[in-house]
Amino acid sequence: MAAPMEARVPDIGGYDDVPVIEVLVKPGDVVTKDQGLVTLESDKATMEVPAPFAGTIKEVKVKLGDALSEGSLVALIEPAGDAAAAPRAEPEAPKKGQAVKEQPASETGAQVQPVDVPAQPDRLTEESIIEVEGGAPVPAQAPVAGDPADPASRPPLRFEADAVLPGKVPYASPAVRLFARELGVDLAQVTGTQRGGRIGKEDVQRFVKAALSGGTVGGASAPTASGSGLNLIPWPKVDFAKFGEIEAKPLSRIQKISGANLARNWAMIPHVTQHDDADITELEALRVALNEENAKAIAAGKAGKLTMLAFLIKASVAALKKYPNFNASLDGDNLVLKRYYNIGFAADTPNGLVVPVLRDADKKGVMQIAQEMGELAALAREGKLKPEQMQGGCFTISSLGGIGGTAFTPIINAPEVAILGVSKSDMKPVWNGEKFKPRLVLPLSLSYDHRVIDGAAAARFTAYLAQLLGDLRRAML
Repeated sequence: MAAPMEARVPDIGGYDDVPVIEVLVKPGDVVTKDQGLVTLESDKATMEVPAPFAGTIKEVKVKLGDALSEGSLVALIEPAGDAAAAPRAEPEAPKKGQAVKEQPASETGAQVQPVDVPAQPDRLTEESIIEVEGGAPVPAQAPVAGDPADPASRPPLRFEADAVLPGKVPYASPAVRLFARELGVDLAQVTGTQRGGRIGKEDVQRFVKAALSGGTVGGASAPTASGSGLNLIPWPKVDFAKFGEIEAKPLSRIQKISGANLARNWAMIPHVTQHDDADITELEALRVALNEENAKAIAAGKAGKLTMLAFLIKASVAALKKYPNFNASLDGDNLVLKRYYNIGFAADTPNGLVVPVLRDADKKGVMQIAQEMGELAALAREGKLKPEQMQGGCFTISSLGGIGGTAFTPIINAPEVAILGVSKSDMKPVWNGEKFKPRLVLPLSLSYDHRVIDGAAAARFTAYLAQLLGDLRRAML
């Protein structure tokens, strides 16, 4: 049995103290040459430390979170037959005049012999000569032609990931592992279609598409929207009472339903949030003036009190018309573009968050929008919203302006592809080209589905929306 040999971190581009984010092997695992042992992640790249030769893992010298640099010891590997006969990885040649190993003195005096001389090619090179005490060169022995130990005499072996690593480490590159982590995909459930069973990005994408449609992958049923496809570890069970006094309060029905939906949407939609500011100084002045003009009608219940949300809905409709991909839904491999404009708005109720839907917002003025919003919000607080009054939404607005905050990341309301978050407006100094002037600024946070919308489109959408809020006359252009 060959002695274990060291596997160390190779040249990793000059990085030092790179943390270990994955340990891919454990003692007893059989590894092939160049198979990943651990995964390192710097601030710029993710990389695997490969096995320098095939063999069996005897000991793993690192753990998650360890910081490694070039030359750090990763594992001890007992080399396989051909690896044991091959030269050790980057052997350190003995210094000239230094004995390789000294044997006990015989009757004729001290004797020095080379030990464990590795097999070398036929041609005598500088690397295939070991100098012993006295300077006499000893050539390394070359393998005999046809010898099973000669790698050239053996037929090539086909790498079968499942046979070599059954149920252990998925065969994928660091880039694919990072891509899968970002999508919440367990690579152990993905079938690789590349050479040797290697998993590619296309395999991960195909798995996600099948999961979203409830289809099959590799002949097996793909995880459905229940979230089982994420293969999450169980929720921790904790006896909180042993740490102090507690009170168990059941979740409301709305919290249970919305919580499950939010968890699904957050896990299955690749969210990105674009932040921007809108100058609403003039718009706020108009809102106040209109409320004063309609004070009697509002007091009599014949008109709704104008809030900034009514203007936001009107401006959002104009932005959705200009950028129709935001007024859409994914349906398998198709993007369904909607020609109607139903806007949902998040309503805070004693029992939890609900989202009434204001239908045909493009056909209504801000006064009518405010009136219908008030009626829907009242029904929501009383728990009397009908199912059809919460369905058919195209785009949702979640406003926290009446509470506070400067920015947040709203969760997309599937099957929509975007949601607008609004925080509290605040007076800020704004440069007008000559001097700073106090302006009322409204923070906008647009979360979007990155499968449908890219960052440039999101930036254009929020910039246009901010222009509309700065001057709603632009909506008529």
